[in-house]
Amino acid sequence: MTETDQPIRRGRGRRPAAEVREQVLAAAGELLLTEGMAGFTIEKVAARAGASRMTIYKWWPSRGALALDGYATKVRTVLEFPDTGDIETDLTTQVLAFTRLLTETGAGKAIAELIGAAQTDPELASAFRERYSAPRRELAVTAMGKAIERGQLRDDIDPQVVVDQLWGACYNRLLVPDEPITDDFAKALVRNVMTGIKR
Repeated sequence: MTETDQPIRRGRGRRPAAEVREQVLAAAGELLLTEGMAGFTIEKVAARAGASRMTIYKWWPSRGALALDGYATKVRTVLEFPDTGDIETDLTTQVLAFTRLLTETGAGKAIAELIGAAQTDPELASAFRERYSAPRRELAVTAMGKAIERGQLRDDIDPQVVVDQLWGACYNRLLVPDEPITDDFAKALVRNVMTGIKR
């Protein structure tokens, strides 16, 4: 047991459930990004957060679901969608933030492992769609909807397909690593897609 796995000592008194949940999610995100799924256990998260395993299992049905929520919590602020009023700038900023997260932190390995685990874990697959990919997709779709209203994008495009073109290409390079994920790649990706969708 490492120093970071030692149980956190708490003072007397019961912590509010919201505080416990927040600390469990923070601990889960940190553990996942540092140790990956191989080192991710409910016991380690409980020790880091100073929470009981029973409490964790009450909120998360599986190790994978907790890992996913920890990941989403850890990366949420990094992946906030900007709104400058210029959709090409906003898409470039967001795709760059995503690709840098994949390459400069443990997030790339973590999300690849979560995607892999979701293929055989139905609860994780459902959680992935509902609590991570669908909300993230909706942010981009909403941003493109506003850009269509501003006259920056063609009104006959399908924003859902554009999301697949942009972020799907990033996931392809992550999961099929025959080409690197670079800033130049991210910028070219947005530039090429914009050629076909801008008004």
